[in-house]
Amino acid sequence: MRNLFIDSLAEKAGIPPEEIIPYTDKIGKISPSFIASHKERKGKLVLVTAMTPTKFGEGKTLTSISLAEGLGRLNEPALLCLREPAIGPVFGVKGGATGSGKATIEPSDKINLHFTGDIHALTSANNLISAVIDNSIFQGNPLNIDPNQVLWHRALDMNDRALRKMTIAEGGKIGTPRNEEFVITVASELMAILCLAIDRDDFISRLENIAVAKTYEGKTLHVKDLSITKALMSLLEDALLPNLVATQEGNPVLIHGGPFANIAHGANSLIATNLALSLSPLVITEAGFGADLGAEKFMDIVAPIGNLHPDAVILVGTIKALKLHGGVPYERLKEENPNALKIGLANIARHYENLQKYGVPVIISLNHFDDDYDSERKEFEKWAKNIQAPYAYMEGYQKGGEGAVSLAKVLLNTLKNNTSCYHPLYSPQKANPFSNIEIIAKEIYRTEVEYSPLAKEKLNGLVGSKFASYPICMAKTPNSFTDDPKKLNAPDGESIYVRDVRLYEGARLIVPLLKGIVTMPGLPKVPAAVKMEDE
Repeated sequence: MRNLFIDSLAEKAGIPPEEIIPYTDKIGKISPSFIASHKERKGKLVLVTAMTPTKFGEGKTLTSISLAEGLGRLNEPALLCLREPAIGPVFGVKGGATGSGKATIEPSDKINLHFTGDIHALTSANNLISAVIDNSIFQGNPLNIDPNQVLWHRALDMNDRALRKMTIAEGGKIGTPRNEEFVITVASELMAILCLAIDRDDFISRLENIAVAKTYEGKTLHVKDLSITKALMSLLEDALLPNLVATQEGNPVLIHGGPFANIAHGANSLIATNLALSLSPLVITEAGFGADLGAEKFMDIVAPIGNLHPDAVILVGTIKALKLHGGVPYERLKEENPNALKIGLANIARHYENLQKYGVPVIISLNHFDDDYDSERKEFEKWAKNIQAPYAYMEGYQKGGEGAVSLAKVLLNTLKNNTSCYHPLYSPQKANPFSNIEIIAKEIYRTEVEYSPLAKEKLNGLVGSKFASYPICMAKTPNSFTDDPKKLNAPDGESIYVRDVRLYEGARLIVPLLKGIVTMPGLPKVPAAVKMEDE
């Protein structure tokens, strides 16, 4: 029996109801046959990003959802593409990732937790690879794996710092003891592959080329050498299919994939984005954390790999975030302080200047709340008008789609009167990894680069190889332009320190790990999981 809600939502998205695989009465997956038959893109692409974030969150997802609702109010069809929330951040610092107030995607609780099991499937597949590696070593080691050169790590969708470093297989005849470290699933190479693959065949190709270990002779072994591709795909077939849900006001949303933006590339899947571009004249997507991370990676990794052409960027900020970057402590952000805001404008100004380097029109959206002061708004408006930046106030939290109509109008006007001349910041094919890292540092972070001996050795090993053309996926704190999370606003004269480098042969990325970055986050002193008791 068909579900009337899902059928109606599918038709609104331009998908025949019979091409939807129902999961619940409000959640469906899109069939592989429909995805395969829709390759011709016709829509314009809008990216939502933000200034350097604070612990309050600046509202990228809120803005993305509200904008889709606002366009709906203007009878301008749009399709929204978002990432899947991860359980780790939901119970850690961030909480849920489905919007807030009157601008949410529903059913929020299910989406924030298990949803359709995509992240669970990735976790299981990731750990199947690990289990097979260690079993092979235990069962006579036919692949001649050096236990000290296992490159693949176990994963878990939970913030658990105790799993960062450990020894496994201790306690008797259960295997060869060796060092291990967990990564959070959404920062794993497997998640990056899910979101960068163009289609199922590309996904399998990338999956099989994941480097998992080295032999005693120094030969690199890949997933294909483990002979488990079919087993992995049995776990991952459904996870390759985008999920269809609705906004609070009944507009369709595709949710698929959930890579972190401070470690991975921070954008939803190319499969979902390309499908949306084949269905809708306007597609909205977002990139995680600030524009120095998610947007840079979208422009320099996602768009070139997916052959995308972003038509506009929306840069999100808040009055409170501007004051924080202007030197006001968290506990005093509700106090009126236009002078601090004026200082903090340097942060959003730097992001604005950086985004313009990609040749794409940029709009500033300020999430407006009832406790913002007129004097502070006037300082922001004075600055925006002075640099001739298109801007709008957004009140989606309080008013839903109605609160985003002004932003929707600014966007439509920008798309009508401006042509995107998008280009990436660097061309991997024409440079080596050192120069690409340094271009990002100079142009986006405004810093110099220092390398540890280990990082320098690894990068030198890539120069002149087939891997030298892989794009750079910087792993850096999201809280600062630098690698020091305490240096707010727009610091000058700083340097970043590359402590290590990882080569993702499957995802086809070079990942420099900057000072302080970890691939398994920890919980704060009072996790969101504990705060739920008081709600």
